[in-house]
Amino acid sequence: MSFKVTLYTVLFFVCFVAKSSAQIKPEVRPAAWQTQSYIDLLKTKNIAVVANQTSTIGKTHLVDSLLALGIKITRVFGPEHGFRGNAANGEEVSDTKDKKTGLPITSLYGPRRKPTAEDLKGIDIVVYDLQDVGVRFYTHLTTLHFMMQACAENNVALVVLDRPNPNGYYVDGPIWEKEYKSDVGQHPIPLVHGMTLGELALMIQGENWIQTTQSCKLTVIKIENWDHNTEYVLQTPPSPNLPTQESIIAYPTMGLFEGLKVSVGRGTAHPFECFGAPWLKVGSHKFVPVNIPGKTVNPPFLNDSCRGFLITDFSRNYLVDYRKLYIEWLELLVQQYPYEDKLFNNYFDKLAGTATLRTQIEQKKSLDEIRAGWKPGIDAFLKQRQPYMLYAYNPLVGLLKD
Repeated sequence: MSFKVTLYTVLFFVCFVAKSSAQIKPEVRPAAWQTQSYIDLLKTKNIAVVANQTSTIGKTHLVDSLLALGIKITRVFGPEHGFRGNAANGEEVSDTKDKKTGLPITSLYGPRRKPTAEDLKGIDIVVYDLQDVGVRFYTHLTTLHFMMQACAENNVALVVLDRPNPNGYYVDGPIWEKEYKSDVGQHPIPLVHGMTLGELALMIQGENWIQTTQSCKLTVIKIENWDHNTEYVLQTPPSPNLPTQESIIAYPTMGLFEGLKVSVGRGTAHPFECFGAPWLKVGSHKFVPVNIPGKTVNPPFLNDSCRGFLITDFSRNYLVDYRKLYIEWLELLVQQYPYEDKLFNNYFDKLAGTATLRTQIEQKKSLDEIRAGWKPGIDAFLKQRQPYMLYAYNPLVGLLKD
């Protein structure tokens, strides 16, 4: 009997461990971590890297890792917020040298957005590794666009090290229109596109959105153990004012609100997790925007008392599904705005990629009517993007929040 008990116990333990192991999801591994997949491409070549503070292999910066592996890096390109990610939003970043490695850093958010022929002289391969957040107006996509264009024109190969899109599980919003081309819009895609930068690079190439006669010699290294329905929590803030997962999830809607005469929490402890204004008479969240060196300079309503909503509090009451833009909040602000001049500033249409959304809100169109207007464009986009998708996407399975 003792033997039977022991045998049953062992069998139970083995079954329990097997079941538990099956439930443990394998670790998501961004492309940069898989050096064996791309290191041979880089050996004996002159390499430039597009990188910032998110460009890491584990906890080690990509540049440091590649240098340690004997890769010859001759230049680093820095995006908005700079190579170390410590410049404020919209702040022009100058060319400089990296104090740690001595490498020259060429800013792609200073006098120019596109590398020059001189910048790429002597470069064989550019390695692009930036963490995106899945919204059309996030400028890393524009940086990718211009780098692809410059590489194509100068016969330089481009290797994109793909990273998960934390908002990659849904598609929503209006389609960009070419009249609104800017740093925050270059491609005819929805505001929330649901793609990784690797997938978008393939689409930009395939649809010739860079509008060059030469093709970009593009290689995309895939993410391991991730698809568009896998939740991914960023380990490093992608920019100074997106410090938390909550801010990143709220960013598609809150970023659009930067085209309004409201605060989205810049200069507070909760950037992109709240919205409000001195004129708003509803909401329980109170805050005062201030200057924060290296993070926020002259935010809206500087040193003024604001009232509004903290998204985490708001969501506990009724927000159960993050798979959409919350234009309900936009409608609320329009209803509450007390002045005769317009709530929208000149930036809103660029962020939206169209004037239609602003016009519809001003005309008090219903939310259902607004969303119905987006559907044909989204449906066409989902079909158009299909050949470029590298990871499974099931729109019926999303990241529901309780």
